[in-house]
Amino acid sequence: MGDHGGPYLFDVGVIALAHTDAPVRDAALSYVRDAIAGEIDAVVPHPAVYGAHEVLTTYYGYANADASRLMSNFLDAKRIHWHDRLPEATVRGGLDRAAEADVGGWDGYYAQVAVEEGVNTVLTIDDDFERFDAFETEVILSRAEFETLNEYLRE
Repeated sequence: MGDHGGPYLFDVGVIALAHTDAPVRDAALSYVRDAIAGEIDAVVPHPAVYGAHEVLTTYYGYANADASRLMSNFLDAKRIHWHDRLPEATVRGGLDRAAEADVGGWDGYYAQVAVEEGVNTVLTIDDDFERFDAFETEVILSRAEFETLNEYLRE
């Protein structure tokens, strides 16, 4: 696993990828399994579950019911720290972070949650989070694996 240590915040792409049959899913699945087992300290914001559902149906072609079942099962993981608050200060902080780092609003939100939760490392499949200095970013896919994933998604 990574050398930065937890707590780890799980990005939408990692959660979704772990629940697919994509050829590079093992990188994500190993982290999700460790989180479910309580072997790593994992933080997952509740909205990430909806985001992963959206990714599963839109990009991976999962049926709505299948994606809902997968995400409901994931929600049953009791050892994950579920970030379930969304006060105005968090929303505004996320928007400020998105503006400062020139990233999308969702990435700003995840960065804000990472800071509020004392996260050391954000697990992701893209490098947008590297624009933030408040935590480490671990891109779980190599460039070659990312290309493999993109090819898989184009099929």
